[in-house]
Amino acid sequence: MQYQSECLSALKSVANIHKPFEKAFMDTMKLFMAIPDRINFLQLGRYGCFSEQTYRNLFEHETFDWFAFNGSIISKHLTGKRKAIAIDPSYIPKSGKKTPWIGYFWSGCAGEYKRGLEIMGIGIIDIDNHECMTLGSIQTPDCKTLDNMDKNLVDWYSCYLISRKDKLQSISKTVVADAFFSKETFVTPMCENGFHVISRFRNDVVLYYPTLEKKTGKRGHPKWFDGRIDFANLDLTRCKEYEVNKGKLYGLRVYAKAFKRYVSLAIWYPMDGRTDKWQLYFSTDDSMDGREVLDYYRTMFQLEFFRVASSMQESPTASHPTSGNWIFTSMHRSQLSTWPKRHVRGSE
Repeated sequence: MQYQSECLSALKSVANIHKPFEKAFMDTMKLFMAIPDRINFLQLGRYGCFSEQTYRNLFEHETFDWFAFNGSIISKHLTGKRKAIAIDPSYIPKSGKKTPWIGYFWSGCAGEYKRGLEIMGIGIIDIDNHECMTLGSIQTPDCKTLDNMDKNLVDWYSCYLISRKDKLQSISKTVVADAFFSKETFVTPMCENGFHVISRFRNDVVLYYPTLEKKTGKRGHPKWFDGRIDFANLDLTRCKEYEVNKGKLYGLRVYAKAFKRYVSLAIWYPMDGRTDKWQLYFSTDDSMDGREVLDYYRTMFQLEFFRVASSMQESPTASHPTSGNWIFTSMHRSQLSTWPKRHVRGSE
């Protein structure tokens, strides 16, 4: 099959892979797609070609370079010029007491905190073709572990991305995330390390128009910005309007009080003209226009494919806290196997 040859080619591109590891790895990829029920080591040993212990040893292979493996496949299938890094934490239900970093995490589907695991998926989105594939993932520590690290959840997310910035920035310097990440404690460290962040503001965010005053040659600097933006009565003379299928879209450069920096803002109003439900999207790259900001943000939700799929199964290992890579990689293979069909449907 096509996806098997793609996986094998990508696997051989990763250095220091022995033949026994290659055989067990390829068998595991097939089992992740074939086993209809819960996937654990007992199930892998029952349906696979190897013993249960062999699969346990495989999952404890800590030196495997997931970014290189997935990056090899991504480079062949995401061909658009505009790419960005999308991140999306995903809740996974998990019972028991022995699993590392098990705790209470936010479940978007349930709308509440639930006991289980959380993994942050890192995907590469192709804005031109509206596609996404997974680059890697990492399991989120529980609250007790974060307290011992003297970090909160947002700090941990930013620190992990910064720790992988060399590989991430070789693909793109733009990180797209949902509204949870539109916090100064996330945006500022990312920008200081060479990233740009695209996300969504709350509707009551404090933003200011940039000043129209020019230097007069006299002492003192002109004021940095004009009055606060009232989104119910937007000054359209300062905005550029873009044509969209539904609603109205305006773009302008604004000053964000929380970030203490200028950002590019895209303001979307619903079609019926109600201004109580506007949506505010921003990019820390203030040279980006409003339409592009919206395109990047909306393409991020292609990563939801992996979020929905991963919520349907549990991590098969209870001895290593980074097994989220296996779940997302299996979903990656599943997406790859349907790639020709999805492109045919998308072209209609």
